[in-house]
Amino acid sequence: MQLIASGFWHKLRDRLAIGIPALLALLPGQRAAAAVLPEERADTLYHLYDGGGQTVQGPALLVRKNFAERVSVTGGYYVDRISGASIDVVTNASKYTEERTEYSAGAELLHHDTSLSVSYTDSDENDYQARTLRLGVSQDLFQSRTTVALGYSSGRDDVGRVHTPFSEKANRDVYSLSVTQVINPTFLGNFAYEITADDGYLQNPYRSARVQGGTVPEIYPGTRTGHALSARLVKSWSESWSSRLEGRYYHDTWEVDAFNIGVGATHRLPRGWIVDASYRFYVQGAASFYSDDFDQPMNFMARDKELASFTGHTLGAKLTLPLARWESGHVLNGIDLSTAGYLMRLQYSDFTDVRDGGDYSFNAVIAQAFLTIRY
Repeated sequence: MQLIASGFWHKLRDRLAIGIPALLALLPGQRAAAAVLPEERADTLYHLYDGGGQTVQGPALLVRKNFAERVSVTGGYYVDRISGASIDVVTNASKYTEERTEYSAGAELLHHDTSLSVSYTDSDENDYQARTLRLGVSQDLFQSRTTVALGYSSGRDDVGRVHTPFSEKANRDVYSLSVTQVINPTFLGNFAYEITADDGYLQNPYRSARVQGGTVPEIYPGTRTGHALSARLVKSWSESWSSRLEGRYYHDTWEVDAFNIGVGATHRLPRGWIVDASYRFYVQGAASFYSDDFDQPMNFMARDKELASFTGHTLGAKLTLPLARWESGHVLNGIDLSTAGYLMRLQYSDFTDVRDGGDYSFNAVIAQAFLTIRY
């Protein structure tokens, strides 16, 4: 019964940048300019999430190859193995074990100061299939001090329910605009705006709402439009120290308001070691049709905790170690090992833990290990 977990896990993956679209961004040594192709490399990842009664783990692989200094192609593989019993499962269904497999392919074309990209992702589990096409274009301006990027993604999902003939459709279109500005040689800023348009079956077929203590099926609107503004500032203080500040505000037509702010610092140690530390605070207000327990039936009713009011704290650390380096002309350029860990705390203010009657909260641990081979 994967959908009981999938909503929260997919949101968490977005917040922490986990998964094939973000795998390269997590790893060290990424490019800062659109006018240069990413380096050729093979990246492997193993991830583990343990919290809220659930365990999610699995491997990932992403390989990039360049051709003629103008074209870069990628192929990816990602697995989530989910087991346990979240608070939703405890109250609505039995424990479960599920696996989600994701494949991706992409290409990037570089022409002078313009970069064009396309990628396709196919995700499959026993009651949910998702297909996403992403398109992007970026342009360097003013001697590469400014980069403007436009993005579009289209998702077409099939929603099911195990052991039943239930079948529905869910669609998502995302439009994005970002500007990256080199403010001075040691100061970089990125500013982005994103519109998300969802339509179709947007609820979870396994969840129920409560009316005066009794359970009834959830009823969601058939559309949802969200707007997000984000900013990220990176400052280099010396050859070995840099820091960053980032924030994001989100609002949608379901009246969900969310804000997060994060800080981080990176330090380069002798022998090429890189240490990174980060902290992120997240706060969200409830959807207009959310209630822990409705007084009477309504046109729209939800008791999904991800539409409730809650706050979150995430503390993270990452260490990158260069395992090997080779001179120019060798078949390989280098091998790096990276490990990352996050401690997360979520506290809900209007979602009751039916096991004890108090407000629901939980702690989670996230661990990641990366191996990067450059060639």
